[in-house]
Amino acid sequence: MNKQEISINPSIMCADLCNLEKSIRQIEKEGISTLHIDVIDGSFSPSMPLGIGTIKQLREITDMDFDVHIMSNNNEFFIKEMLDIGVQQITFHYESTTHIDRLLNLIKKNGVEAGLALNPATSLNDLDYVLPLCDTVMLMLMNPGFAADKSETQVDYAEKKVTDLYKLIKDRGLDTSIEVDGRVSLEAIPKLVKSGADQLVAGSTSLFRPERSMSENKVIMEESIEQGLKLRKE
Repeated sequence: MNKQEISINPSIMCADLCNLEKSIRQIEKEGISTLHIDVIDGSFSPSMPLGIGTIKQLREITDMDFDVHIMSNNNEFFIKEMLDIGVQQITFHYESTTHIDRLLNLIKKNGVEAGLALNPATSLNDLDYVLPLCDTVMLMLMNPGFAADKSETQVDYAEKKVTDLYKLIKDRGLDTSIEVDGRVSLEAIPKLVKSGADQLVAGSTSLFRPERSMSENKVIMEESIEQGLKLRKE
């Protein structure tokens, strides 16, 4: 996946699910090259927005990079399905995986970027031995699957966890990417970027905010990113 310094990854589940191709074309028109796709089994997380067949059809209509986030209790099955479809990045959850090392290597040997996702309360200490294998670490900033619940907010320690992971990566001389997901709002972006995030999953609180057009939201996102980068350099 060819990442910019900071990558905006629109979450397709926040688009118009009845008009997916129209939504894809709108995202492409904005010059965005990566699409974030949640693959949810309805068990690990109480949601199931897209099926495998739908993702296959999306692959046929766009050349965008697919950033796939698997939320499942059977990660290997979905990883193999996504590899067959032809995606560019796969993250799966630490909490539901017995053989983490094996699955990271399975993804990487197929030429796809591999990442590990952590629920909000999962400690960064659990990355100790596998961090060098990770192209990306995704930090969930709210409990996965509850985005539709407007009362569910980003955890209080979100910014600190991103900061701690960024320091851990730099201290170990790695170039692992930090992806953040969960209420990555226009207001939160400067602090998250300052803390070290470089892949932003864009949803209903940023790129898809209904009171403005996608173009207007993207401009504000880019301004928020620039603000965060300036803060990071200070």
